[in-house]
Amino acid sequence: MPGTPRKKATIAGPRTKKAVVKTSVAELDRMQAVIWESLDEDKAEDIVAIDLAGRASFADRMVIATGLADRQISAMATHLNEKLVEAGFKKVRLEGANGTDWVLIDAGDIIVHLFKPDS
Repeated sequence: MPGTPRKKATIAGPRTKKAVVKTSVAELDRMQAVIWESLDEDKAEDIVAIDLAGRASFADRMVIATGLADRQISAMATHLNEKLVEAGFKKVRLEGANGTDWVLIDAGDIIVHLFKPDS
């Protein structure tokens, strides 16, 4: 029969999706400490960390901070990217770091939002 589970599996082929490896709490704490220290060095304001574990599928934690000017926000994002790579966190992506009001840093299990207070 064309609709049998075995036939469907044969047609679909082998599973190619990679298993998701969960980051340990200790590693998340270490990453968050690097983020917090970098933002503090760059005079970020209103730094807040939010635990998303079990609430969101895209990240386990979110860090939000503000900067006073576009240039400061861009510099904070660039500096944070460098600090995370130095600490061994390789999969870091920046969005909006070209002088906008808002920058997103995707470090995998932690997402960082940097923006002006009035944004």
